[in-house]
Amino acid sequence: MASTIHLDVVSAEASIFSGEAEFVVAPAKLGEVGIYPNHTPLITTIKPGVLRVKVANEAEEQAIYISGGMLEVQPGIITVLADTAIRGHDLDEAKAAEAKAAAEEAMKNNASEIDYARAQAELSEAMAQLHAIERLRKKSH
Repeated sequence: MASTIHLDVVSAEASIFSGEAEFVVAPAKLGEVGIYPNHTPLITTIKPGVLRVKVANEAEEQAIYISGGMLEVQPGIITVLADTAIRGHDLDEAKAAEAKAAAEEAMKNNASEIDYARAQAELSEAMAQLHAIERLRKKSH
């Protein structure tokens, strides 16, 4: 039996995942970070992207889209506090593409720096969702 670590992924709306994982790969602000059992304690911010989870006793990795938040690693537990978290199979490509187009239009017609920054954040999130969908599609073929 492989060594595991407990993982909790929580968003403002709900608990998305709680269980044992063999490893986790998270999109930290400065790059992806791989976490195995007995990892050194760590706290970092996370950026929009895909949280990859190798669930104990399952062949396939699970993918969870996260839009940002915090990652905490302690000796026996990993906690992801995400702004938004969506299971990979629940992502909606049409909705993400629509959000991307709306954000790009808002950036063209920016009325102020605050509006531009908000549009930029929305564009980043939509592009991360589309990238997550693309990665999941490649994996399933």
